[in-house]
Amino acid sequence: MLSMSIFPLWWSSFSETLGRRTIYLASFALFVLWNIISAVSTSMGMLIVMRILGGGASASVQAVGAGTIADIWEVRERGKAMGIFYLGPLLGPLLAPIIGGVLSQAWGWRSTQWFQVIYGGVLFIILTFCLPETLVMERPVIPPTQSTDEKSARPELSRVSTRQSVHMKTKNFGKVFKRCIIDPLSVLMYLRFPAVLITVYLASITFGTLYMLNIAIQKTFSEKPYNFSVIILGLLYIPGSLGYLVASVVGGRWSDYIMHREARAAGRYDEHGKLSFRPEDRMRENAWIAAAIFPGALIWYGWTAEKGIIWIVPIISNFFFGVGSMVVFGLSTTMLTEFLPKRSSSGVAVNNFIRNIFSCVGGIIAQPLISAIGLGWLFTGLAVICWISSFSVVWAMLKYGPKWRVVMDQKLRI
Repeated sequence: MLSMSIFPLWWSSFSETLGRRTIYLASFALFVLWNIISAVSTSMGMLIVMRILGGGASASVQAVGAGTIADIWEVRERGKAMGIFYLGPLLGPLLAPIIGGVLSQAWGWRSTQWFQVIYGGVLFIILTFCLPETLVMERPVIPPTQSTDEKSARPELSRVSTRQSVHMKTKNFGKVFKRCIIDPLSVLMYLRFPAVLITVYLASITFGTLYMLNIAIQKTFSEKPYNFSVIILGLLYIPGSLGYLVASVVGGRWSDYIMHREARAAGRYDEHGKLSFRPEDRMRENAWIAAAIFPGALIWYGWTAEKGIIWIVPIISNFFFGVGSMVVFGLSTTMLTEFLPKRSSSGVAVNNFIRNIFSCVGGIIAQPLISAIGLGWLFTGLAVICWISSFSVVWAMLKYGPKWRVVMDQKLRI
């Protein structure tokens, strides 16, 4: 999770200049390579390093994929497209436990790595032959070269002293260092804008609770009184993923509808007579409802699972958590591509950086906290934090969002 947090900063930065397709092909070629080495690992250290590199390679899609969506779809219908795109990362918690459980139970853990090799290889072939470049890049203006007569008339300009050569090499090294190190890290500076910061925070706090819930499902139902097998544990993730599916189809269209409605109500039209949209308009009643639903589902799950009530009761709560959290994920990611229209993948990379840190921490602390205070109090505390955070973010965006966006646009132009 940490590598999936950090690596997209580089993938997104490079994709803004090298193109989306180039990054996809490079990252999935590396993904296949690292998983091959993972599958034949001879030590725990070797496996861990290869898993870190494999996670970093596959993470390109999280940021660059959202950039591709922003390249293709206009703002007026981007919410629907982003909702469908977001099914990818959120169906992982459904498919991975089921596929991984079957493979590891039948052929051992190495089979899961070989599965990823095959999966990554198939994706690489599909990307090679089916995906065009979507990023429209501006071509640099190249000044005309000097004619032969001009060069011969000024022969001293064609000679470069040793000192000048050293200076040029140093300058080129500085450019490479800036391009490879400074530029990717500089995207974190977008967090200085309040609209970006609170949108990222809302997505991150929700994503962190998602991973704590995933750990809780695994721990709760593998022990008494449930004692489910690995395969059955995998199937228990289906209700939550069905919630993601429903919200991805409905939530994106819902946010598009709200954005159109707000633009018409305000009478905002451009010089061509088309509606003029604003990113903050996506966060209206849909965000309020989602912010109420998913923390409530956490309390539902926590206390029913702790009391050992029949398994279907706590598992149904995961459907509602999936619906509420997916609405938050979808509108947050879409808003970030619109707050930073010319750097859409960079905005999403910042979001991935923060939210994956939250999910990593959540995955680490979930089990110790469950053992210390129990499921009920843990998820009650998380629900209170999520309610306060979510309602505060939505209120702040409604009240200050337009002002924040204007200031941000002015500073980005400068």
